[in-house]
Amino acid sequence: MIDRIPNDYNSVLDLYMTQKAIKNLKDHFQVELSKSLNLLRVTAPLFVLPSSGLNDDLNGIDKPVSFEMKHDYEENAEIVHSLAKWKRYALKRYEFAQGKGLYADMNAIRKDEVTSNIHSIYVDQWDWEKIITKDQRNIEYLKSTVLSIYEVLKESELYIANKYSGITATMPQKLYFMTSQELLDMYPTKTDKEREYLITKEKGAVFLMEVGADLSNGKPHDNRAPDYDDWSLNGDLLLYYPVLDIALEISSMGIRVDEHSIITQLEKANASYKLELDYQKSIVKSELPYTIGGGIGQSRLCMFMLKKAHIGEVQVSVWPKHVIDATKEKGITLL
Repeated sequence: MIDRIPNDYNSVLDLYMTQKAIKNLKDHFQVELSKSLNLLRVTAPLFVLPSSGLNDDLNGIDKPVSFEMKHDYEENAEIVHSLAKWKRYALKRYEFAQGKGLYADMNAIRKDEVTSNIHSIYVDQWDWEKIITKDQRNIEYLKSTVLSIYEVLKESELYIANKYSGITATMPQKLYFMTSQELLDMYPTKTDKEREYLITKEKGAVFLMEVGADLSNGKPHDNRAPDYDDWSLNGDLLLYYPVLDIALEISSMGIRVDEHSIITQLEKANASYKLELDYQKSIVKSELPYTIGGGIGQSRLCMFMLKKAHIGEVQVSVWPKHVIDATKEKGITLL
């Protein structure tokens, strides 16, 4: 589907300059992010085995792309949905110290994604994870980390705006924090996406916290896998995007589950059977470090900062014919 593509849209940058700008932005942002959060870039898997429990279930219903291998494997491999769980395991295996973390280029195929001008079946993001202490598992530490990332985003937007004429910085100086329950109380008759749009257009930039648990209406604001984020210590970073007049989610992140919250959340999700998987067992046994982490969409970030109307202008994917026809009619060139 095509969302809100304006009739008078013209890309600020041509195809060649777009490619240069994508590289400049990605190079700059990841360097500044790694300095801000004390992260080291590592290599990461494209696929994992299902029995490892390392794949991300996303909203609990998306099915990974799997494939059979020729040799003596007892199960098919799965293309990762994200590295949310693998990163925590890697921090221990690579012997990272407390206060240090990692980031990786994550490439995924989400075949069940409904495509639009901000959604593709191809996903690319910076997946990052950092070791914290048990005492840092609190809302204050979450907020301070989010603010550090927000400062890097603002600085990167200014970097691009100064480098390319015609691009202006639009991010507000202040990031607004609120919980998903507070947002529901504010707009009780609206859908979750309508609520996000209204508050983000008003504030410009919002970190919406406590995503995954049921709210007072008996539903979660959005579905989250129960075995990586702690639903009381997570959130989504939303930016108002004037090119499309939408709330654009740039990052989902949070403090990860501990030996107690993973059991509680799996029970609530009717998924306690996952406690038999290797990764989940290691959390219950306190064999993995306490961590905070998240994903920052690379194409989403490029789209926002280069003022593009379609995510296909900053990444190469495949699209239904009606999307190709509609974007062509609007003068949008998909890569």
